[in-house]
Amino acid sequence: MPSPAAGQVNPEAAPAPGPAAPSLKYTGYAGFAYTGLNQVNTSRYGLIGVKLSLTRNWGKYFGLTGAIDYNKPPIESASPGNPGDPSVYTVMAAPEVHANIYENLSGLFFGEVGAEHTGGEEMNPSTSFAGGFGGGLEYSLGSRFAVRAEGDIVGASFSFIGNTPPLSSTHRTWNGRGSIGLVYHF
Repeated sequence: MPSPAAGQVNPEAAPAPGPAAPSLKYTGYAGFAYTGLNQVNTSRYGLIGVKLSLTRNWGKYFGLTGAIDYNKPPIESASPGNPGDPSVYTVMAAPEVHANIYENLSGLFFGEVGAEHTGGEEMNPSTSFAGGFGGGLEYSLGSRFAVRAEGDIVGASFSFIGNTPPLSSTHRTWNGRGSIGLVYHF
C-alpha cells in the first residue's frame, strides 16, 4: 500500500498570498503641548502651544527624531500673571527607543539635544543650548494612525531678566513639558 501524502498541499485549496505589509519607516506627530517657564523670573504660569516631530525608524526598536515646539499663551491669565509677554520654542534632535508593550499599546524613551529660545522677555542671551530626556505611550488606532502622550524635562541656561554684559551670567533651569496628539506612520 502506498503511504498517504499527508504533507502535500493541494495548490487549488491553498490560500492565495496576500499583499505584503507596507514597510513604515517614518512617524509624524502633531500635538497640543505644555511647557513650564522656570527661566523667567517671577513667572507664575506655564505656556501652551504645539509640538511637531518627524521620526525616521531603523528596525523594530530604534529611531532618530527631529522635533520643534512653540508655546505662547499662558495656562492662566489671572493677575498677577507672567511678567512681559513670554514665548518659548525649542528645536531638538533625539535618538529614540520604542517597543510594543501589549497589543495596541507601545512605549518610547528618548534623549534630546538642541536649542531653546525664550522670547518676549529681556533675556541676554535669549537662546540657549538645551538637552533633556523623556518618554511616552502610544495607542495604535490602526496600521497608520495612533494617539500619543509624551513628557520630557529640558535643561537650558538663561540669564536673569534685565541682565546686561558683563553681569549676564547664566543659571540652569529645568522645564517639565508634556504633549498629547495624533501620530501618522508612513
